[in-house]
Amino acid sequence: MSDVFSHDYKAFPFMSFSAPHIAMIVLFAAASALLFIFRKGLYRLDQKFRLYMFLLLFTLELLYHFWLYHGGKWDLSFTLPLHLCSISLVLCLLLLASKSKAVFQIVYYIGVTGAIMAILTPELFLGFPHFRYFQFFITHNLIVWTCLYFVFVYQFRPTGKGLFQSFIFLNLCAAAAFFANKLTGGNYMFLSRKPENTSLLDYFGPYPYYIITLEIAALILFSLLLLPFKMIGKIKLERRNLHETCKNRD
Repeated sequence: MSDVFSHDYKAFPFMSFSAPHIAMIVLFAAASALLFIFRKGLYRLDQKFRLYMFLLLFTLELLYHFWLYHGGKWDLSFTLPLHLCSISLVLCLLLLASKSKAVFQIVYYIGVTGAIMAILTPELFLGFPHFRYFQFFITHNLIVWTCLYFVFVYQFRPTGKGLFQSFIFLNLCAAAAFFANKLTGGNYMFLSRKPENTSLLDYFGPYPYYIITLEIAALILFSLLLLPFKMIGKIKLERRNLHETCKNRD
């Protein structure tokens, strides 16, 4: 049992798109669908459900840092909350506690984008059934599920203004990560080098040019996350106008 909390990376190798990886992708998709299907019931259980998500996120992150510290691996070069998903995790905790629409706008864009990329192309070196495997995927899944919860249950909607606010916030975080990398020798937000595992950054050009490509990709991905809501809003407006037209004719 203790082996699954060890730092023996050879004992539990992780392989992208292996059966355990695909299983977590399927879990992500299935749970996302269930959040939508049971959205009305979840609203009645809202306070308890948000508390459970908050405690699960907080506990898993706390255990991760304890695991690193206990194994002598905790280091300022990679354990500060300056990775995109670490920032998103903190924002999710704030969102779950406060139900803030302003926090939602930011975490929806940067959290969903970063977490989905991490789920599909994880920088993970320990696979099933290691603790880190479960901690990594559950926390990243929970980041997206938190955003979807507020979309489905609270009817929160991302906006164009929120998109630009998120982009500005992202760049402020990148500036902080850049200076942290200089001070610690780390690679926060992959601003010093690409991740060791295969990732989408492999297609974004060499260092440092891929950082510019990342900026463009972030705006494109943010726009794609906004697009469904813009389309739904347009359809609702057209239906409302049609209804008003028919009503006036009568």
